[in-house]
Amino acid sequence: MLEIFSLVRHYDLIIAGGGAAGIMAAGVAASAGRKVLLCERMEKPQRKVRISGKGRCNLTNMRSEAEFLKKIRRSAEFFAPALRRFSNAETVEFFRRIGVPLSVERGKRVFPASGKAWDVAEAHIGWCRRQGAEIACLTRVREIHTDGGRIAGATVQTPQGTERIAAPNVLLATGGASYPATGSSGDGYLLAHKLGHTIVEIRPSLTPLVSGLPETDRLKGLALRNVAAKLVVDGETTQQEFGELEFTPFLSGPIVLRMSRRAVDALIEECRVELEIDLKPALDRSKLADRIAREIGSLGPQAEIRQLLRRLLPPQLIPLAAATCRLSPSQLLASLDKRDGERIASVLKSLRIPVSDYRPFSEAIVTAGGVSTEEVDPETMQSRLVGGLYLAGELLDIDADTGGYNLQIAYSTGHLAGELLASQPI
Repeated sequence: MLEIFSLVRHYDLIIAGGGAAGIMAAGVAASAGRKVLLCERMEKPQRKVRISGKGRCNLTNMRSEAEFLKKIRRSAEFFAPALRRFSNAETVEFFRRIGVPLSVERGKRVFPASGKAWDVAEAHIGWCRRQGAEIACLTRVREIHTDGGRIAGATVQTPQGTERIAAPNVLLATGGASYPATGSSGDGYLLAHKLGHTIVEIRPSLTPLVSGLPETDRLKGLALRNVAAKLVVDGETTQQEFGELEFTPFLSGPIVLRMSRRAVDALIEECRVELEIDLKPALDRSKLADRIAREIGSLGPQAEIRQLLRRLLPPQLIPLAAATCRLSPSQLLASLDKRDGERIASVLKSLRIPVSDYRPFSEAIVTAGGVSTEEVDPETMQSRLVGGLYLAGELLDIDADTGGYNLQIAYSTGHLAGELLASQPI
């Protein structure tokens, strides 16, 4: 294909990626008078923000700094300086100031009061433009140029052709590889790698898991609320969670997503992975056995086991629970002895579901892995390898639990990079 180069344009900063981190950095740098060009490969910026939180956008979490950092699964120490420079409280104040009313919900999760992620994205983009940043959509950074170990500019692909742009600074904020339809295609990893950066193996995180049960399809649509779950790897419990689990028909819901990062790593290492679900966490095993005995007495000896289990479980789980107990749903209660009741209690307290696989990047909320944080200055977000190169957001090897933490990572690292760029002499 014939490449067309126009006259070289000059900027103080080129940003690759118009997600949460890129828009934040562009606005902060432009507000200090820097000439900023933000290149977004999609037809509009912040495509991923617009669908986050099931379209509601859980944009941060109001837990204390110490609690917040405990939710960072990887590189929490690296992220701490950025969070202190632009905290969750400052994020809330920022969005309220630019016209997005917010509400705090269960688990200290913060959402737009309208319940519309679109409002967060549009307000953020509008603020960025008002600061003077130039946003070029359908524009992709193809190559980054250096001179003597420092950034010299970039080549970008636009709808009109290929253009060489001069700039002493470039920020890579292209996102990870999750939800590629939103523009997170992995371009940033290639660009960073070409500049010498190490890419820690990327894999899906906060992603549904695949059940190894043949009954999984019959469980589709089942939501288990207020259950406890353990992630068991090669027979050892590695993580415990409490909350909601869903069959979609894959294993999903908040507790599964929170455990998925460790589950994915274990599956990649070919370990045996299981979920152990406590369906009755409010009762210990002894009290549950007593309840089962009372239910049997109430129903009478001619009732079937399915009638007993119907009092204890959602209907969709009855065949699985009965099979796990080595009982037939049509078997009469008269045939049960005390040990059968104890076995039923044991299964309800520790129902094992084998995990055979995980869902791909197209269904993952975030990407684990990325540019090694050892090669980035946490106080500035500047590359330790290339002068004038900055990196922010999901592109970095840093990820967190679901609950607003990952968007805060983008806002904080983007804001920090923008601040440092704004402080440099023009």
